[in-house]
Amino acid sequence: MKQFLPALLAALAFAVAAHAAPVSIFDGKTFDGWEGDTEKTWRIVDGAFVGGTLAEKVPHNEFLSTKKSYANFELRLKFKLVGTEGFVNGGVQFRSTRVPNHYEMVGYQADMGDGYFGSLYDESRRKKMLAEADKELTAKIVKKEDWNDYRIRCEGRHIQIWINGQQTVDYTEADETMEQKGLIAVQLHGNGKTEASYKDIVIEELP
Repeated sequence: MKQFLPALLAALAFAVAAHAAPVSIFDGKTFDGWEGDTEKTWRIVDGAFVGGTLAEKVPHNEFLSTKKSYANFELRLKFKLVGTEGFVNGGVQFRSTRVPNHYEMVGYQADMGDGYFGSLYDESRRKKMLAEADKELTAKIVKKEDWNDYRIRCEGRHIQIWINGQQTVDYTEADETMEQKGLIAVQLHGNGKTEASYKDIVIEELP
């Protein structure tokens, strides 16, 4: 057994190194590592990114994105969506890219909003739901106008989504032309008097 011990320890060390520990990618105080319209749309309140206002409609989608790209990962964060008028919606982009000289982003989105919570949407690309969450389930588990937990796991072409511990999506991408690496972003959807808030953003990169 002793002769196998060095090899076993080396294998364990490699496995630990390949499986990065979860890290916070938002310090709760600054926009370090993120980019977007931080002059008008996005602000930081009580340790959370907050986009939009209930006083007026935002004219179009706005995204606050990481500067770093991610491929395989498990992302956890808390979100809260409040709105009084128009299309009250937000979302979490991942494996996404920014459209040059434009406000829009392209890529996968864990959606937010009545009828959309927990679903997987393809933003500005195929422009359709790739996997829809069970609306009866999300109606029971989503805490309206309060904090909820989003968990998004991407391993290869396998994408899974959970809200408040309940799985809402288990999707495998069949189209091999779809990019499987990109930015993470939080969204404020246009045409609504909406506040979309996000906090406790933690990512665990996977092999």
